[in-house]
Amino acid sequence: MSEHVKVSVDGGVMEILIDRPEKKNALTNAMYDAMVDALASAAARDDVRVVLIGSTGEDFTTGNDLNDFAKVAMGGEARAWGFIQAIAKFEKPLVAAVPGLAVGVGMTMLLHCDLVYVAQEAKLSAPFAQLALVPEAASSMLLPARIGHAKAFEIFTLGTPVTGEGAVVLGLANAVTPRGDEIRAARAACAKLAKQSVGALMATKALMRDTAPVLERMQREGEIFQRRLKSAAAREAFTAFLERRAPDFEGLD
Repeated sequence: MSEHVKVSVDGGVMEILIDRPEKKNALTNAMYDAMVDALASAAARDDVRVVLIGSTGEDFTTGNDLNDFAKVAMGGEARAWGFIQAIAKFEKPLVAAVPGLAVGVGMTMLLHCDLVYVAQEAKLSAPFAQLALVPEAASSMLLPARIGHAKAFEIFTLGTPVTGEGAVVLGLANAVTPRGDEIRAARAACAKLAKQSVGALMATKALMRDTAPVLERMQREGEIFQRRLKSAAAREAFTAFLERRAPDFEGLD
């Protein structure tokens, strides 16, 4: 387990809190592993009927820790893959509470959550092309299906953020609240779900989404993502980020 992921169970609800606020809750390999372990535990435990994914501090998560990403670009292992598969396969209800920034996988994981509550200050973004990468977590299929091609392409390529209110308008979230109330709204929803038939909830979720094409799209994305991650353009993007300058993709693919 990671010290930066807090897991607790109470009243049929497992809470998984991303707890690295000093780094805007950027996700490391160890944190991904901890969340995968928590989801596996939640799936196996009869006393867990619903899972809430939230965070501490002002942000949800700014996505992958770019230091880990840089290591992967040099031949290391990306552990995010295991997490996005786990969240896509998870059969019990998933509820998310988003207080602030939700970047990259911080946004795309929300497409796998059944209920999402966001603060007014929330900003959802997935600027993959700006890092010379491609979408992941089957978001290249799920996001256009949810909000349309044009807006999804804008988010992926231009990095345009979606506000808390915008997330509700676009159908990416259920409700927008003042900051601090989003976690309370998510907990209230979880408490209601935990009192219902878990079998009925799981069957309803299964009927609403066919997992097979989602996993197939993830596989396609993952193959391309891995190639892009080790490209010269991606290395330039990460280097430019660490050096606090604009990337120069001239002559790079």
